[in-house]
Amino acid sequence: MSEKDQSINVEIDEKTAEGIYSNLAVINHSASEFVVDFVSIMPATPKAKVKSRVILTPEHAKKLVKALQNNIANFEAAHGEIKEYQQPTIPINFGKMGEA
Repeated sequence: MSEKDQSINVEIDEKTAEGIYSNLAVINHSASEFVVDFVSIMPATPKAKVKSRVILTPEHAKKLVKALQNNIANFEAAHGEIKEYQQPTIPINFGKMGEA
């Protein structure tokens, strides 16, 4: 099988292509999956909403971390270091948590 045979044709509809803004990610895991909740939280607002939830196998979660590290390194090589600012700890309450 050649490289060309291994390509995947990925399609995206207009609504999904618009994306969803998130400035917080909450990550939980069980023995079989990682759950990443993307949240939008605004200043002086006591309530935040989960905008999107992505569920990954442990293997895919690890691959995602490696892909993000690679992309961050490429971004910083082109644009300079991304500065991290210390944020106050935000207590997050999802209510009663279930188990997977």
